This record gives sequence, structure tokens and C-alpha cells, in this order.
Amino acid sequence: MVGLDTPTNTRSAYPPSVADLLPRVREFAADLGECPSRNRIMTEFKVGAPKARAVLAALNEDAETKPARKLHAVTGPAEAEEAAPASEVPDGPTADESEPQVSAAADPGPRPKKARRIKLWPVLLLALPAFVAVWSGWVGLGRLTGFGPIQLLPGIWDHLTINSAITLPIGVETYAAFALRVWLSPATRTHRVRSFAKWSALGSLVLGMVGQVAYHLMSAADVERAPWPVTTLVSCLPAVVLGCGAALAHLVRDTTDQEVND
Repeated sequence: MVGLDTPTNTRSAYPPSVADLLPRVREFAADLGECPSRNRIMTEFKVGAPKARAVLAALNEDAETKPARKLHAVTGPAEAEEAAPASEVPDGPTADESEPQVSAAADPGPRPKKARRIKLWPVLLLALPAFVAVWSGWVGLGRLTGFGPIQLLPGIWDHLTINSAITLPIGVETYAAFALRVWLSPATRTHRVRSFAKWSALGSLVLGMVGQVAYHLMSAADVERAPWPVTTLVSCLPAVVLGCGAALAHLVRDTTDQEVND
């Protein structure tokens, strides 16, 4: 006597059709989280290889029409495929032909070591005595060439005075440092800017050395008033420094020239 309740995994005298089997395989795939292979369908639902292939083909058609619900078939390495006649193989791709997807994390490799910055405090020790010598030389040369105390705001603040000789070291040496920075900086974008900064920086340094030599020679000779050629040259320095500084500032902002070719 046959019982009324029959397990779902037992073979029935009337095997279900593909249309009846397809909803059950869909539910099984949803619970499994992936598309079962042909052998898995044959084992779970007790059907033959042709009907399992037909169900897989229907699932693939559903996956093509609904990409969001597409499931990837996972084929076990130990599963053996039985040869089937060409007439029983349905058209279209099957789940057995798909390859398992393997994802591998790229090896980032060793991290590059962070470059250590060069300490700049020794430059301060070098610059301090040079600043004192250059400052005293320019101020002394300015005194010999007619630079001296002036009223900065005459008629407004008569007691506010300043020694105009300090304009020489501030103007010449500051511009030399600025031009050197532009010349040697990797951020300088054009060849014209780099060339102008280079030659003007070298010219400022040479001019500063000439001024120091002239002052010390006149100071050693107890000269109280510089000769007129020296006075003429020194009096033009503030205007020359202003023109070079303004020109270099405009060139630094210029982006129309060709890029620097290293």
C-alpha cells in the first residue's frame, strides 16, 4: 500500500515537465544563493540530464532578461559530465560551460619610505654673520654716498625719521634671495622666468660684492665722501631693484610661455 505523503526527492511515476519543474528550481536557487549545476538539479529533483539542461537554459534566459537577479553557476571540480546526444542538448549556453570566478587581492608591495627633509637651521647660523657684515657694509656705503636720516612724513609727523641707508641692504639682498628662490624652485613653469631669475640673481650677488668691496676700500683709506661714479651707481640701486622685482613678479604669474624642458 502506497502512502499518501511522498517525499519530494523520490522519483515519481510521472516525472514533472520543464514548466512544472522550473518554479521549484527557482525557489531552490533562491534558497541556495546561486544557480545550481546540472548534476545538482538531477540529484535534488530526480530528473535526467536533458531535462536538467532545459531547466538551466530557462534559468539563463530569465537571468538575461533580469540582470539584477542573475545567478552564477558553481561547478564542482569532482563532478563528471555524461555524454549526451546532440539532439538532446538545448540551444544556448548552459551552466556547465561557465567558469568559476576567482578574485585575487592585488599585493600592494612594500610601502615607500618617506624622504627625510633636510634641516635648515644650519643656514640660519651661516646667514647671521653674513647679514651683519652685509648690513654694515651697505649702510656704511650709503652714508658715504649721501644716504642718511630723513623725515618720513614731513608736515604730518616731523619727529618720525628713518635712515635711508637701510634701503640698500633690504632692497638688493632681498631681491637676490627672491630671485634665487624662483630660479631654483621646481615650481617655476617657464624657461623665460627661470632665465630672468637666474641672471638677475647672479647680477644682484655680484653687485652686492662690488658694493662691499667699494665700502671697505674707502673705509680703509679714510674716505669721507665717495667719488661721483660710486655715488651715481649707488643712488640708482633702489630704482633698479624695484624694476627687477616688479618684472620678476609679473613673469612668475605668466603661463603663456612654453613649459620648462628639463
